[in-house]
Amino acid sequence: MDALIKISNLCKDFVLGSTTIEVLKGIDLFLAGGEFIAVMGTSGSGKSTLLHILGCLDRPTSGSYRFAGQDTGTLSDRQRSHVRAKSVGFIFQNFHLLPQLDVYENVELPFQYSDDDDHVVKEKVAQAIAQVGMSERLGHRPAELSGGEMQRVAIARAIVTSPTLLLADEPTGNLDSQTGRDILGIFENLHRSGATIILVTHDREVAAHAQKIIMLKDGRFTGEGGHACSG
Repeated sequence: MDALIKISNLCKDFVLGSTTIEVLKGIDLFLAGGEFIAVMGTSGSGKSTLLHILGCLDRPTSGSYRFAGQDTGTLSDRQRSHVRAKSVGFIFQNFHLLPQLDVYENVELPFQYSDDDDHVVKEKVAQAIAQVGMSERLGHRPAELSGGEMQRVAIARAIVTSPTLLLADEPTGNLDSQTGRDILGIFENLHRSGATIILVTHDREVAAHAQKIIMLKDGRFTGEGGHACSG
């Protein structure tokens, strides 16, 4: 099986003054396309740092990360930006919607510098919004939406370009239990349609919606390195 993600002995350090903090300590991970995994761990275990590296938002201190067969360590910042724009969709706990834009405009943002035909863009935006059940709210701004509705819009924005990989960082963290389950249902539907998803959480009930769970503790995967274990 071909790897979409292949990480080997990946480490990430942060330097604060004269102190070096080791956040990730020799991570190995093999992930095929179409998988849905959850990375679990307590606060400070390195989950978000790992997600930022997977999404080419940050670089490891050492080790290698190959994405879709390409060694990301050889890419320039411009090339990494291109990978993020074309191949990765991000979903965050705090939604990161622009308050001055309505639902349609927020979802359309990934096409800001695109040369795609306007008709094609409109069709893709409409489809993504419909996929998360927000077609009746196109003209509403974030302040007029509930937390669950804002997260639906954030998911639509993440999937509108049909990315190869979806990365979700505590996507239900600011939502009530029922709304969180509704959002996780959207992730399950996306996975059934072929999406590759990595979801970061500290909540086992949330992680249970994934195919597999990887436990991260003190910067290391527990068990056998980076091999995902059954959820």
